[in-house]
Amino acid sequence: MPPSVPSLPRRAARTLRTSLFAQVACALVLGVAVGKLWPDVATAAQPLGDGFVRLIKAMISPLVFCVVVVGITKAGDLKAFGRIGLKALIWFEVATTLALLVGLLAGNLTRPGAGMNVDPSTLDASAVDAKTGGGSLPSTSEFILHALPDSAVGAFAENSLLQVLVLACLVGAAVLHLGHTKVPKILPAVEQAQDVVFAIVGFIMKLAPLAVFGATAHLVGEYGVGVMSTYGKLIAVCYASALLFLLLLAVALKWVAGISLWKFVRYTREEMLLALGTASSETVMPRMMQKLRQAGCRDDAVGLVLPTGYSFNLDGASIYLSIGTLFIADAVGVDLSLGQQITVVLILMLTSKGMAGVPGSAFLALSATASALGVIPVGAVALLLGVDRIMDSMRVATNLLGNCVAVFAVSRWEGALDTVRARKMLDGEITFVPEEEAPREGTLLEKTPEHGTAGPAPRSVSGAGGPAADRTTAEVSSPALNGEPEDVPLP
Repeated sequence: MPPSVPSLPRRAARTLRTSLFAQVACALVLGVAVGKLWPDVATAAQPLGDGFVRLIKAMISPLVFCVVVVGITKAGDLKAFGRIGLKALIWFEVATTLALLVGLLAGNLTRPGAGMNVDPSTLDASAVDAKTGGGSLPSTSEFILHALPDSAVGAFAENSLLQVLVLACLVGAAVLHLGHTKVPKILPAVEQAQDVVFAIVGFIMKLAPLAVFGATAHLVGEYGVGVMSTYGKLIAVCYASALLFLLLLAVALKWVAGISLWKFVRYTREEMLLALGTASSETVMPRMMQKLRQAGCRDDAVGLVLPTGYSFNLDGASIYLSIGTLFIADAVGVDLSLGQQITVVLILMLTSKGMAGVPGSAFLALSATASALGVIPVGAVALLLGVDRIMDSMRVATNLLGNCVAVFAVSRWEGALDTVRARKMLDGEITFVPEEEAPREGTLLEKTPEHGTAGPAPRSVSGAGGPAADRTTAEVSSPALNGEPEDVPLP
């Protein structure tokens, strides 16, 4: 007797119960509907999204610290770690410069602000001050100094990723210098702390649908859809430019690492949808680190490149800033020369590096650019206040994918990428297992054509897998790593 097939409603209910992607997608649709039908009620749902972001941010610093320390120690080569950092910075500078140029090219071809004929004196410049809180972007020297911690506790308390990275590099280097014989319990303790952090992240991720619902309902309820008609051309140009930039990234990724960006997007569809729904790429950093590690990237590359990219590789923001500058200039009737546009690129190359974590950073960067050019009224920046929140989805998606591509590219460049494993994971031959659910023995379930999901399959020896992946090989080959006597097998 053939087995009974579950009914469509039952299959849908099962998918909704087990798939985070389905839950987040439904929450996104419900948020749009509630925001459209009951805008007053929808704006009160904002704490759902804000609370989720706060919980995730609380875990980012300890997670980055643990991943970097373990990655440096397991790699066993501090010089290799330094090379990864240098190559990452080179990639970031090339990528952000390309993003700025794509934005300028698109802005010049489409002129989204032409014909608006705005009188700058009618604009309320104080609205920009309210948006930025009267702050300012740090200078280059201030940015470098701020990346160096003056307090070990303060770096974690302020959630300063660059400071945490510096501390993690110092701790990892110290553990390597002392050797496992002098500090045999440090590495296992850090690994166990990492497991605890991943478990907490797993608990928090169950609240993701509520966060997406709250953030989406608030966005639609507060801004409505009227802004789409007013700034439709600008929005279309920014999103089309971001798509063009992502196509260029896809070509670069295929050429450098032989990996399909589209397959990676499908592999991380849950995280991408969550980032879009909450308008924050930080909410998915822990899960992206897990997925990159299980997709063949070595721990030290993931731990250094991804968090650093959050401060140095803001590709989506760069596209928005370059197009936004041309939009403002066209709207107030200022025609920027080629030399002035080159100046815009140079200014934004510097100001975009200090934007991360600064309230209203996009407006601060635009104001600094307008002041430096001297031909655009600074108050004209207020023209973008009504559309800035709509641009968050473009910036978040482009920034996030740009940083993930950087991890793959730098890993391949440094020989820290298991390309065979990466292709199998992206093709669905290997099942992703959240690290809070991964077996402690360090195994992954691998799909086979004959039997579907099979297992257990051994994790990567190179440290490209999950948290236990990096540990099992080292511990089996050298039990003294944990300060334990090595067992000699009996004949």
